[in-house]
Amino acid sequence: MTSKILVVDDEKPIVEILKYNLEKEGYRVVTAFDGEEALNMVEVENPNLIVLDIMLPKKDGFAVCREVHSKWNIPIIMLTAKEMEMDKVLGLELGADDYVTKPFSAREVTARVKALLRRGKPEQQLTNQGKSRLKVGPLVVDQDEVQVYNLDKPVELTLREYDLLVHLMTKPGFVFSREQLLDQVWGYDYIGEDRTVDVTVRRLREKLEQDPANPDFIKTKRGIGYYFRPI
Repeated sequence: MTSKILVVDDEKPIVEILKYNLEKEGYRVVTAFDGEEALNMVEVENPNLIVLDIMLPKKDGFAVCREVHSKWNIPIIMLTAKEMEMDKVLGLELGADDYVTKPFSAREVTARVKALLRRGKPEQQLTNQGKSRLKVGPLVVDQDEVQVYNLDKPVELTLREYDLLVHLMTKPGFVFSREQLLDQVWGYDYIGEDRTVDVTVRRLREKLEQDPANPDFIKTKRGIGYYFRPI
């Protein structure tokens, strides 16, 4: 089944370039040029992924991202100005799965779209025990359902948060540097963007830990990176 991409930007040339290149790859593409139209298109079209600019008329990309994630579990790639580091951090805090800085190549955006959609349809992932279910204390990850439970309650994670959690849980006690996590979880070069990992870890802790400031599951190795507590 062909995936449907919603491209949202108020600059028509950017929308047309992305639409052309994504359709060349076989995706169905729908478009919107302001925040309100984007939310209407999400309701009507039910896209598999959204490419979302921050600077939009009527409602900005942050407001759209916040509203989308309050109702749907749709991956979002945000388009940010290169010099606006805080835009990237805020986008990740609001639940964006990825971001691309302007100016960008359509090829780069297409690669990010492919990577996120691939992760959104995971095959059964087996742990080293030959099971598709990871469990540590009250925390359970069902890799068949792509669902996380904590204290028997479902926890809604973005695709990046889910991927990072599974990656850490499958090697408990192993300390990953930020660079390793960017390469192994995000899957491409994020040189100079270590904040991406820190923000995603913080969001995971807020969703999973009883006391995020003193986490039980995802631990910090000062000066190195992160690890999941040994079982």
